[in-house]
Amino acid sequence: QVQLVESGGGLVQAGDSLRLSCAASGRTFSSNALGWFRQPPGKRREFVAAIRWNTGTTYYEESVKGRFAISRDNAKNTVYLQMNSLKPEDTAVYYCAAKTVYSGSISSGYNIWGQGTQVTVSS
Repeated sequence: QVQLVESGGGLVQAGDSLRLSCAASGRTFSSNALGWFRQPPGKRREFVAAIRWNTGTTYYEESVKGRFAISRDNAKNTVYLQMNSLKPEDTAVYYCAAKTVYSGSISSGYNIWGQGTQVTVSS
């Protein structure tokens, strides 16, 4: 089983940057992908970005392309989400998630979740 712990959230101003970290422990080699999701206030949780654990292939939701970058450090079993040019609409609780099944869309089917970290972007 994989356990996930996020860190790096906080309060920033529009245009600032933040880097979120997701430390994975347990059987990380059994994960197909690790992803970041977010849940804005009063809205449903949405896909942000994902990375295939073995190949490093990355995927992004359209609104964050060019601003966010997902990466992994296999030696540290850690996935990062570098967020640049932050906007107030990026305000949300950000969750790291692991997908252990090798089927379906890259943006769905995640079965292991972290506790979330709050990101607040002021205008």
